[in-house]
Amino acid sequence: MRSDGRENNQMREIRVVKDYIIYPEGSVLIEFGNTKVICNVSVSDGVPPFLKGSGSGWITAEYQMLPRSTHQRNSREAVKGKLSGRTQEISRLVGRSLRAAVDLTKLGERTLTIDCDVIQADGGTRTASISGSFIALALAMRKLLKEGLIPENPIVNQICAVSVGILNKEAILDLNYEEDSCAETDLNLVATGDGKIIEIQGTAEKEPFDIDKLNQMLKLGLEGIKIISEIQKKVLEL
Repeated sequence: MRSDGRENNQMREIRVVKDYIIYPEGSVLIEFGNTKVICNVSVSDGVPPFLKGSGSGWITAEYQMLPRSTHQRNSREAVKGKLSGRTQEISRLVGRSLRAAVDLTKLGERTLTIDCDVIQADGGTRTASISGSFIALALAMRKLLKEGLIPENPIVNQICAVSVGILNKEAILDLNYEEDSCAETDLNLVATGDGKIIEIQGTAEKEPFDIDKLNQMLKLGLEGIKIISEIQKKVLEL
């Protein structure tokens, strides 16, 4: 039994509010326990130079944490004039993950910009960002279809993400901050709703892990992916 009363294979409660912000083409507030992230998708005409004339669209992402989303206040990176390596890494991860959701050739020369703003952090902010961004992306595609801007829905994969780790030599699912900060191994898994892996980010924080532990984490992570997938489908009424 974990410190918050969950079993090792138990997710935190996931809550989703659709259309949380009224202006973007797609918007959700997603909560994994005490972690809360606003995910917005904005659509604009035009693509990066390397795609001009190709007829293909593009998806990019920006991630940030609000100054008081953590236990102590962090200075705004915009004030510092420089993004941290962590912020850049997560932004790229979100963008890569969501590009796997869409047939970009069906977007036309449009760019979808995903903004993930962490308003409260308690572990798993990047995985909550990815899982919430897929819902916001699906909502944005519905709006484009309704307005006749695209002829068909370009979404080809449902995208989910979850954290897994090794704590006290046991594999655990969906780590909160307390668990993440003292885990022996921390792993983030991005996969499709039907369990095909898109990306694995795993690091031994204290001691190396073997293939058996990796397989335990992947199996547990895919169980979490299935749970997230069902919640996404329910929210989107699929």
